[in-house]
This record gives sequence, C-alpha cells and structure tokens, in this order.
Amino acid sequence: MSLPLDGRLVLLGAGKMGGAMLAGWLDRGLPPDRVVALDPAPPPEVAAMLRERGVPLNIAASDLKDVAVIVAAVKPQIMDEALAGVVSLAGQKPLILSVAAGKTIASFERHFGPGAAVIRSIPNTPAAIGRGITAMVANANVTAPQRALGQALLEAIGEVVTLDDEALIDAATAVSGSGPAYVFWLTECLAAAARVQGLPDDVAVKLARATVAGAGELMRQSGLPAETLRVNVTSPKGTTHAALQVLMDPQTGLGPLLTAAVDAAARRSRELAG
Repeated sequence: MSLPLDGRLVLLGAGKMGGAMLAGWLDRGLPPDRVVALDPAPPPEVAAMLRERGVPLNIAASDLKDVAVIVAAVKPQIMDEALAGVVSLAGQKPLILSVAAGKTIASFERHFGPGAAVIRSIPNTPAAIGRGITAMVANANVTAPQRALGQALLEAIGEVVTLDDEALIDAATAVSGSGPAYVFWLTECLAAAARVQGLPDDVAVKLARATVAGAGELMRQSGLPAETLRVNVTSPKGTTHAALQVLMDPQTGLGPLLTAAVDAAARRSRELAG
C-alpha cells in the first residue's frame, strides 16, 4: 500500500521509534528522496539504514521545500529544543505528527501557531517490529487528507485507533503505551513462580516466555475474544481453574491490580502533560 504523501516528509528524530517508522514507510514504497531525517546522532543501525537506502540526513531547514508533514519523534525532554530547528517550516503549513509521550497538541500549537494541523499519537514498543498499536487524536485544523496521511504513516508500525478527545490519550498511554512492560513483568513473575516449583532457571524462563508469546499470537491470529480463549482452556475443576480462582479474586486478584496500575499510569501521564 502506497502512502498518500504529496510533498516531503521531515522525520525529526531518527532513534529507535523514528527508525522503525522510516523502515515501514520505505517498505511501503516511499521514495527515499522524499524523506529528510534530522538527528545529530542516530543509532548505528538507523544511520546504516539511512546510508543504504539513500535517505538524506540533516539538511538545513532553510533548504527544505514542499514539506507536507513533520513527524516529531524525539524524546519529550528535548522536544522544545528540536522543534526550534524546524519552526521556520510553519509557513509551509505541514501536518505535525507527534509520537512523543506527554506532549499535548497545545504544546505544538505554541511552536507552530494556533492554525497548525497537529496529530498527537502514542505508539508502543512493539512498533519496533511492526506489531505496535497506536492511539491518535487530531486537532480541528487537520483536514481529511491529512488525517488519512497521519493514519497511514502510523499504520506502517502496526494497528491504529482514533480518539475524538485528547484527554483519552492518557488512558491509551496507560493501557497500550505502558502495557508491554506489564506483559514483560507478567513473564518475569511466571518464570519466578516456575522456579519456586523446582524447575531449572533456563527451563522456567523458556516456558514463561514461550507461553506469553504464544498466547498473544493465538489471540491475534484467532481473532477470538480473550474471554473465549480463557474459557476454552479452562477445564472445570482442573489445574487452570484452580489457578484462576487466585488470579480472578475480586479483591486481591489480577483484575484489581491492573485497574490500579493503569490508573496510576494514567494519572502520571496527565501530570507529565501538565
């Protein structure tokens, strides 16, 4: 699928996320000379890709013409400094597509003006292998073609969901943005529990990793609800049923813990954005 890009794309930040997105765009047929990467020190693997694919690096903003979109993929703590280097492009009225956590639409409007077209999004780390999911929300200045372009660019790293209210980005951050860490911790805990049962460390880790990865892939490929898959694997009065009595306890089980964890992450997301 080709990208609906009429103009040039400026990638501000060619780190792991920016590099993953760039690889996806190029694989979808985006001509390398339509992209400009701006990053003083891209990781070695991204720098190598830029050289091999012929993507221009660090062209002066004053030399950039016909810019249709600026993808802001630098770390939030250096975003303001990085944007200062491209704010001169505001007159070309590009779409501003942010993939940085904690940076509100208003923060980009302060740089590019109240009429700037801005999409705020929050991808997650599986984007690095093209299996991420991203929540996106646009301000009122984003046109229908720009929205389609923003979504297509984000789909290069996985699935995309759209939100109508920017306030919901904090909830999405808490669920999908931070969510991979919850799954990794679940895997660690499962391996630790296996060791308590006497399994050797290497076996415990292998069983835990393969179980979590396999269950996720089964859910993805089958398309069945998680509840259906859980019921299918749970025999009445069997081993899984015994474990789920602990995990599904309404006071002390996994449900209340995850609810509290997601709430804590959402509150922190709101604090960082403030």
